[in-house]
Amino acid sequence: MRLTTRSGRTIAVHDLGGVGPAILLCHATGFCGRAYEPLTRLLTASRRVWAVDLRGHGESPARDDDEFAWASMVEDVLTAARAVAAAVAQADGAPGAVHLAGHSMGGAIGLQTEADHPGTFASAYLYEPVIAPPDPPPARSDLMATAARQRREVFPSRAAALARYAARPPLRDLTAGALAAYVEHGFEDLPDGTVRLRCRAEQEARFFEASGRITWATVARAAVPTLVATGEMSDSELVPAAPGLAAALPDARHVSYGHLGHFGPLQDAVTVGRDILAHTEGR
Repeated sequence: MRLTTRSGRTIAVHDLGGVGPAILLCHATGFCGRAYEPLTRLLTASRRVWAVDLRGHGESPARDDDEFAWASMVEDVLTAARAVAAAVAQADGAPGAVHLAGHSMGGAIGLQTEADHPGTFASAYLYEPVIAPPDPPPARSDLMATAARQRREVFPSRAAALARYAARPPLRDLTAGALAAYVEHGFEDLPDGTVRLRCRAEQEARFFEASGRITWATVARAAVPTLVATGEMSDSELVPAAPGLAAALPDARHVSYGHLGHFGPLQDAVTVGRDILAHTEGR
């Protein structure tokens, strides 16, 4: 479904099916909600899963005057979460809880949404959320913005894009299913028969450069049960601080996966999905 935020932006929220309590997936920078389809297939056996495309990603186009500060995108997640809650209530005839599953940028914005609007989510599973500690390590945002601007945007076909990504880091670390889903839904068809990244290179760079970062202090009021997950193979500079983030939140714990990197939910849907399900059940 397509929704309009309070400030007039259009965002896409995908109903990915399933039965049971609702989960809203919030993606990492540069990705889109439906890139997580292998994870979704595991979750929908016992959960109703929805995925939001944040502004400038997937089927939620960025406006020329868009604000790229992450804190401003709370509006996107809040709009999506309220629509999901309303859909659940209509289907079940009673208010329904919505659980958050967020990856990287999506995890940070999702938790900030709960901090700013308590009660939005019933629980939060956050895989390497980009939430800065009181004394953050040196930022890599400039390097990441430069790399984003150098990304190739247009390919002759999705097959050509898939072949390129499968042969190069870091996307070659994704499972075949996750990479295929990203290429399928992360590109748009152009009139000349080629395909182009939906999250344009300049827009992705602006997300990395944006001010208004989310910090331990800004999310401190998020009191829902929270699981902060990290991968020991990750190159994220914030991984060492993750146990501290969990300790700083009112109701949170930390789990580490020895075999996963920063793209964990796209590398091992079974392990991550198992823990998402357990966490939504209060285990």
